[in-house]
Amino acid sequence: MKQMRIFLLPALFVIFATASVQAAPNPQSPQSPATIASVVDREITTIENLVVDAAEVMPEEKFNFSPESLNIPGSDYKGVRSFAVQVKHIASSNYFIWLPLTGDKPPMDLGTGNGPENLKTKADILKFLKESFALGHKAAATLTTENMLQNPERSKSTRLRLATFGVAHAYDHYGQMVEYLRMNGIVPPASRGKSD
Repeated sequence: MKQMRIFLLPALFVIFATASVQAAPNPQSPQSPATIASVVDREITTIENLVVDAAEVMPEEKFNFSPESLNIPGSDYKGVRSFAVQVKHIASSNYFIWLPLTGDKPPMDLGTGNGPENLKTKADILKFLKESFALGHKAAATLTTENMLQNPERSKSTRLRLATFGVAHAYDHYGQMVEYLRMNGIVPPASRGKSD
């Protein structure tokens, strides 16, 4: 029963989102009807923009920041991921989650859940992050109403579950990135007013 509920939540989200998009056409531009692939792709684009913008705004010299360095009395940040490792974790998880949908091979040794150890610079980490979201768009494009409930090879999850879990996972770590930015006096781009 628990597995059924876990599956139903993303499925209901996609069905509702598809129905909402179809029910509210944009009068400014002709648009093709929404599909499972286009709805999931839009969700990937939304979290991609949030995560990439947040990663780009963190200065290079603070990219390895961890709240452990703040020594806040009563806190327990010992051993938490640095900002850079948060970004690498999102990217490597994107690959682990979305590769079964595309059937592609990993572009490199992804290492553990914290990403490849050899990626050290902000530029290299951002490139890795952006490429992982490109894979997400490719994964979304594979979804159809006929295959969304199928399990890809070597996976216990449905294709739809994998596609939407990648988005949910990235949101979780985006929230942590936002806190790290604010601990460094940086307002996340998504929280800035138009004049900021």
